[in-house]
Amino acid sequence: MITELISRIGTWYDQSLEVGGYKLVALLMAIESSIFPLPSEIVIPPAADLAHRTGRFSMVGLVIAGAIGSWIGASVMYWFARLAGRPLILRYGPYFFIPASKVEGAERWAAHYGAAGIFAARLLPVVRHLIGIPAGIVRLNFLQYSIYTLLGSALWCAVLCWLGVRFGPVIRKGNMHEVAGVLGACVLVLGVLYYLLVHRHMKTRK
Repeated sequence: MITELISRIGTWYDQSLEVGGYKLVALLMAIESSIFPLPSEIVIPPAADLAHRTGRFSMVGLVIAGAIGSWIGASVMYWFARLAGRPLILRYGPYFFIPASKVEGAERWAAHYGAAGIFAARLLPVVRHLIGIPAGIVRLNFLQYSIYTLLGSALWCAVLCWLGVRFGPVIRKGNMHEVAGVLGACVLVLGVLYYLLVHRHMKTRK
């Protein structure tokens, strides 16, 4: 049943990509970089797998489209936070899936790592979607913010493209046991990085 569901979703996404192309990838990645829970892990790898199988897209094109889309979404978050201001975000953020605890945690994280942390943020869960808020609140130079965002996003999209090419065919066949070890290792590495670089600085300090 799971194999059939994955197959149907994959078919639908492949058909959508055939029509939407790079623009669809950029749009989905823009959404992913905002407050909406759309993981980039389900956007880029299938597109890379399709590109590898059909030649419909280039990997470089997918990385560029993904990075630009991520920058657009991250820029919206930045300017929203910069124009709205901290009090307004803390008051109304919970209505848009941005609780005060996450905003304050992202502020602590940004304060600890500085501008260069924007680059690292594009590679880490939770912070990836929120880093634009503290950057906008403290009025970080937008050009600097954009450069770090584009570089970090491009690297992340390149990693996801590799995963799509390497494991796409196996996943489409439903042979998840063949990639379980690799996926488990990836989850473990991300978990460790998340704890060391994110959790310790985002948690509430007494």
